[in-house]
Amino acid sequence: MEQNPVTANGSPDLAVELGPLRLKNPVMSASGTFGYGEEYSNFVDLRRLGAVVVKGISLEPRAGNPPPRIVETPGGMMNAIGLENVGVEQFLSLKLPYLRELSVPVIVNIFGNTVDEYGRLAARLDGTPGIAAIEINVSCPNVKKGGMVFGTDPAMTGAVVRAVRAKTSLPVITKLTPNVTSISEVAKAAEGAGSDIISCINTLAAMAVDIFSRRPRLANVFGGLSGPAVKPVALRCVYEVTRAVKCPVIGLGGITSATDALEFLLVGASAVQVGTANFTNPAVTVEIVEGIKRFMEVEGIGDIKSYIGSLDTSCLFPFAEDSCSLIESEMS
Repeated sequence: MEQNPVTANGSPDLAVELGPLRLKNPVMSASGTFGYGEEYSNFVDLRRLGAVVVKGISLEPRAGNPPPRIVETPGGMMNAIGLENVGVEQFLSLKLPYLRELSVPVIVNIFGNTVDEYGRLAARLDGTPGIAAIEINVSCPNVKKGGMVFGTDPAMTGAVVRAVRAKTSLPVITKLTPNVTSISEVAKAAEGAGSDIISCINTLAAMAVDIFSRRPRLANVFGGLSGPAVKPVALRCVYEVTRAVKCPVIGLGGITSATDALEFLLVGASAVQVGTANFTNPAVTVEIVEGIKRFMEVEGIGDIKSYIGSLDTSCLFPFAEDSCSLIESEMS
């Protein structure tokens, strides 16, 4: 990889461009794990992040699912929170004013039960000072289609994106579910419908049971698996999506360190979101920013954009052939 010397003041340039969205560094929070931002203000200087992504917002307040709704798993956790939130009106009046004072890009994650609800949310947020972009959660059931999840069907994903795109001039991010046969096809549908940016992945559908009570460990029975265990899946999805679309991609899923974040950037993500790790280390986002900066200094990389997508796969095939030959010779 071609190295770019550090900037004149000796500090590497961490700024990234996600289409119309400009960030001072590629690290942001992930929706659903960072509250509305203010909850983490005692642990993190939010102004040091590339962006703050707030928990999912709906038209009306939601109480979420009954407990138990969080289960720890080996290498991560499962949640069935049920998208609990204060609703768009209370978010705008009670939560956004604090974030607006931080001078950090605020990305609002939205979800709905119908295509129309997505469009109405986008219209309500459009033109609101302090909102930098909208992230669409398509991992929600479409009540008019028998509960089929929007993001599992390229056509339905496209319909949601078009509805949002028609109602806002803000940058639109589509957050994809990994629970599909081909995430690349869904990504292309989102891009074709007007999504400026793709983020992936959301949680993996999962389940846990108790052998003694013989009951599910989540009241909702099913939940979303997140944390370090999902990182290899997330990396694969990001690698595939970045090669299927032309728009920028945000990577997330199991990121707990600067090394993890750099892996996502290496395979082609232009930025990353940090989720479950916030629960075990509330300061992890800023630590990751500092870790990326140190890596760039050690490696002599002046601009993070020169590192993004620089994965070299050309050496893998000869290496694989040599390895196979060695294994076969040892077995003969």
